[in-house]
Amino acid sequence: MNFNFNDHYWHDSVLENIFIDRSDPGNNDSIEIVIKWHEDNSVSRLVFKNVYLFKAVMNFGIIANESIDIAYIAPSDDNDLVDFYSKWKGAYDHISLNCYVIKTSSTGSEIKILAETVEEVHLQ
Repeated sequence: MNFNFNDHYWHDSVLENIFIDRSDPGNNDSIEIVIKWHEDNSVSRLVFKNVYLFKAVMNFGIIANESIDIAYIAPSDDNDLVDFYSKWKGAYDHISLNCYVIKTSSTGSEIKILAETVEEVHLQ
């Protein structure tokens, strides 16, 4: 999957679910996000594999769909990515991570995932 908009139109797509799999910590750390795509109402599960950081700032208590404003891969100078490598003092320098960012239309809502890869699984 090309996370930077070539496969789907992110804007106004709906974030339906987030699943965190820590059943085998260190060996299988993954995040799954279910998205209902705006352009055709199809549904996909995005599976982020080999996750090293998950940050979510989200608003709750608001009765509305959690629609996506924008999603992208952050540049290599993203603060969370730089901080991760700095904190581990070279222990993970051999691992190439992407910083995946999903911002929703709720004020201030943002999800950041540092992971090696992301795959798309079509559900509908």
